This record gives sequence, C-alpha cells and structure tokens, in this order.
Amino acid sequence: MDRAADPYFLRTARLGFRLWTESDLPLAAALWGDPAVTQYIGGPFSAEQVADRLATEIARQAEHGIQYWPVFLLANDDLMGCCGLRPYRPAERIYEIGVHILAAQWGHGYAREASVAAMQYAFTRLEAAGLFAGHNPGNQASRHLLQKLGFRYSHDEFYPPTGLQHPSYLLTREAFTALRDSR
Repeated sequence: MDRAADPYFLRTARLGFRLWTESDLPLAAALWGDPAVTQYIGGPFSAEQVADRLATEIARQAEHGIQYWPVFLLANDDLMGCCGLRPYRPAERIYEIGVHILAAQWGHGYAREASVAAMQYAFTRLEAAGLFAGHNPGNQASRHLLQKLGFRYSHDEFYPPTGLQHPSYLLTREAFTALRDSR
C-alpha cells in the first residue's frame, strides 16, 4: 500500500482514523445529528450545533494536535463514528478520551477497538500521564466499556451539556502499562 496515499494516520485491524475537515459536514451530521448517538451527550443537536461541533474539533486539532477523530471501517471506508482525545488537565498531561458510535455500528466491538487505539496513541505518542473519561449515568454500555478498558471510578463531575453529574474515571500511565503487559 502506498502510505503517502493512505488517508488514515492511525489504524487497527478493522478501523482507520483520520482528521476532520470542513468538507466532512455530511459525516458530522450523520453522527452528531442522530438522536440515538447524542442522547447521552446533550443531544439531539441542530444542524447549527453539529456544524459548531465540527468546527470545534477542527480547531482543537489545529491548536492541540488532537480531536475526536472520525473513524472509518477499513473494509469499506464507511464512517463508524469518532474516537479521540481532548485536553482535560494539560498541565498534568491528562487527556479526556471519548467515543461516539453510529447506531448502525453498535454491538460490533468497535468502541473498544477504537478506544484502545486512542489510549495507545495518548500514552505512546503524547506521553500522557493519564486519561479521564466520563459517561452519562444512564449509559451503562459506556460504564461497562470503561471498566473493561481498565479505567477506575474517581468521582462524579458536572457535565453542562446534559445538566447531570456524570460518573468519571481515570486511567494512569502505570495502570495502562500494567494492563498492556499482562495481556
């Protein structure tokens, strides 16, 4: 494969990560415009809110070198969702990890696969000291995923888009390394 022509900067066995661009508004609308996808993150979102979200992700990449990257199925290059990082406690090198999956892609293990790739990226390329993640208290699938990934509950944190206290978790570099080495 010609790596220069490869649109993906990060790959797993089934998934490819690339950067959001302004021309991705239809993809962003398919993802963040879907009430099933956004029910736990403050949605449903209007077309204007989706456009703002896309612009925020592009700006975050320009400013910090990270975003919730669009993730595609390598088998057909269809959008699977997004997964990535954003600054949480920059001075401490702690990033927030998040994943949003299209409803049609639920139940295939993509959230775990994408999250593991983002975790490895954070700890190896960014030299993160830790990762933070939270979830809506009603989203038990996210709770289960975070626990499977080795995150440990740390506190409840207010999440303005939902107006709720979200259970929040941390994964340290040391815990990630121990988990990786035990497999």
